[in-house]
Amino acid sequence: MTLRTPRLELVPITLPMVEAVMLGRRSDAEALANAQMPERWPNHELIERAFTVSLDAIRADPEGRLWGGRVLIARADRSERRVVGSVVFAGRPGTDGVAEMAYGVEEASQGRGYATEAVTACVAWAFEQPGIQAVRATTFEWHIPSLRVIEKVGMSRVGVRAHETMGELVVYEIRP
Repeated sequence: MTLRTPRLELVPITLPMVEAVMLGRRSDAEALANAQMPERWPNHELIERAFTVSLDAIRADPEGRLWGGRVLIARADRSERRVVGSVVFAGRPGTDGVAEMAYGVEEASQGRGYATEAVTACVAWAFEQPGIQAVRATTFEWHIPSLRVIEKVGMSRVGVRAHETMGELVVYEIRP
């Protein structure tokens, strides 16, 4: 189900989209999203952050692995649709009911409130799903734009965890 906000369409990420992106088939990805991809997106670094499991693992359980993931499409006008980012979840939540999310906006579209708009809609969607008790996001203390998004959607700091190469991540959460 596509979610809509005042400026965005949040289109579900599908297995064919992931395959096109991960296999470098830009024109296929644009056709599947029905929107133009930014010049630098998706790139190898983004793919590694957004899809932390292999393509084979996603293919084995696309509904579980891609649960809640959305491509952010800005609708400047009827003729121009462009992908400006994504919101992904770490797969279907387990029995603890915690949905862990991550989000990103391509460089040329940052600072316009797209992340806040999309994360707000995806958090609301998550709480409409059966068994969801909390939505969680992690970021670095120095990542001010991400912290602003987290603050604006009403998440509270609940802890820290180690990142394997970059130090400490701060964990935030919101409950209904």
